[in-house]
Amino acid sequence: MFFRHRAAQAECLDAPDRPKAELRDGYHWLAKVNRLTRFSRPFEVWLPRELGKEACRKLTLLDVGAGDGLLGRCLEEWAAKRGWNWQVTNLDMNARALALNPAGRNVTGSATALPFPDDAFDVVIASQMTHHLETEEDVVAHFREAHRVARKTALICDMHRNVLFYVALAIGLTVMRLPPWLRSDGMVSVQRGWRVGEWRDFARRASLPDSRVWFEHGTRVLLCSRKGRS
Repeated sequence: MFFRHRAAQAECLDAPDRPKAELRDGYHWLAKVNRLTRFSRPFEVWLPRELGKEACRKLTLLDVGAGDGLLGRCLEEWAAKRGWNWQVTNLDMNARALALNPAGRNVTGSATALPFPDDAFDVVIASQMTHHLETEEDVVAHFREAHRVARKTALICDMHRNVLFYVALAIGLTVMRLPPWLRSDGMVSVQRGWRVGEWRDFARRASLPDSRVWFEHGTRVLLCSRKGRS
């Protein structure tokens, strides 16, 4: 129960044969949870800190594992309120999830083999996606690919595997009255998460020359990988 080892159980929402109505309903509930937990905040805080506000006036971003593109929409709206122009491209392996965002810039593809050339985007981001990868080698490839495609920086955020977060999330999802299968997915997500020490090892194995990993607010693990200082 101390979560020393991560779980291998799959999440229901990841099933390729999930009916369209259930997929749409799942992302509807997921949006409520994400907005409540302010899932866009790490990017709103750390990108201006890392790049400087002047550099943030105009950015192209790639959101890896974007699902229905909610994060990209939130970040574009947040940037616009500051007079900034952020253009987000959404990438996900699930074309049916991307189809829930018909007006977006959507690309179907893998986080471990991004279908873009080097330095294709100013920034590469990922939120609550890394725990969906199966193996350590997949995570190393994901980190390496995010760094390769980013011209300035890659910023990756995910759930941190720990008991206190697991218990707090279980209470929160119960209070929100999520469908049982989605509550189960939430719990599995934490159990499948990685820890700070594990991410630091993956970053080392990915040969990221200027990266740091840290633990934030008892719930998140973040990786920032800089690529040039221009």
